[in-house]
Amino acid sequence: MLKIIWGQRLSGTVQISGSKNAALPLIGAALLFKKATIHNVPDISDVHTLLAIAKSAWVQVSFHENTLSIDTTAMHSHSIDLELASKIRASILLVPGFLQAFGSVELPYPGGCNIGKRPIDVLMNGFFEIGYTGTYGDSWVSIWWTPKEWDVEFSAGFAVTATESLILANVQRKGTTRIFLSAIEPHVMSLIEFLNIHGARISLWYDHTIEIIGVASLQEEATWRVIADYIESGTFIVMGALASSDYLDIKDARIMDLHAFLTKCRDAWVRYEYLGDDTLRVYRSIDSLKAIRVQTNIFPGFPTDLQSPFAILLTQAEWVSRLEEIVYESRLNWLIEIEKMKWHPAIMNPNAALIFGPTLLRGATVSSWDLRAWVAMIIAGLIAIWDTYITNVEYIERGYEDIIGKIWKLGAKIERVESN
Repeated sequence: MLKIIWGQRLSGTVQISGSKNAALPLIGAALLFKKATIHNVPDISDVHTLLAIAKSAWVQVSFHENTLSIDTTAMHSHSIDLELASKIRASILLVPGFLQAFGSVELPYPGGCNIGKRPIDVLMNGFFEIGYTGTYGDSWVSIWWTPKEWDVEFSAGFAVTATESLILANVQRKGTTRIFLSAIEPHVMSLIEFLNIHGARISLWYDHTIEIIGVASLQEEATWRVIADYIESGTFIVMGALASSDYLDIKDARIMDLHAFLTKCRDAWVRYEYLGDDTLRVYRSIDSLKAIRVQTNIFPGFPTDLQSPFAILLTQAEWVSRLEEIVYESRLNWLIEIEKMKWHPAIMNPNAALIFGPTLLRGATVSSWDLRAWVAMIIAGLIAIWDTYITNVEYIERGYEDIIGKIWKLGAKIERVESN
């Protein structure tokens, strides 16, 4: 359990780490090469879990000081760790590499955060369209056979992980693949750039269509650097606006990926300025915030992963804000938990809530529902009166590299304590 000691103000500079969402598909892509070296990989549990699954298939892995080296020359399928594969949704990113190496793969239904059921129908339909056979249900995924050698086209339904997996599955398939309604999040674009530099032929059309012209082979060895995490950046932007003594400076902020988010920050009267070199200075704005309407959307819209941190910002805005979540069906459920801090949102339906402000949050014992709601609880604790205790701390290391250490260095006091 974590204890957030109240009354602290943040100041200083924070360095944004490599993106979890960019690193995981790159690990999946590394299985298509004999050797790959990836720099700026965040040292988080999701990365370690995915690497452990790969190592159980005899992939050689070295991970030290954010540099990851992968060697697939001895990879085989006799001992894949199925229990680990069931705990992380990103396990499906390993499927294309396993299929290329083994011709078939069987994995438990992928797990992940408690934000509602995330079906894999789109992913499986894509595999079927390119010639694979398989079955899947609530607990198991099985794929086998060989891909077609002619042109195919299908929709990805804007699903990010499905888009990434299907790119990997088609990059060396004979024929042309057109994936309609593809996700174009920054980590998807990073994956495409990585593959193109190392021998792939992938292009993106204005209407979210990705075209892949299959190549006979990629380069044997690959090198890349993971982009900074714009979700972590947005999280610290909210912290700076609410909990800084004067301002926070955010380095490697990925400003280019945050236009929709920063527009809403400006609409809510969050004060910030660009310092150059992708550094953003965010000023304390808690006393002047105003209510707005926010709706999450696919990129380049407002990121669903920043919905919960931004909701904490809206609790301090004057009047009534409206928050709409249209990406995941259950992602507003965490608002029930935060009511323990004497905040009373009006949940209108599973996809919309009214947030009344400004509200004086009071410290309490709260539980985290998912990775992003967990960090929202920390932000709430930083601005609450009285100490806040957060349970379900298994989410701590999943998506943010050393975020507790970063917040501590900015001036907050956060302690690990035993549950009572």
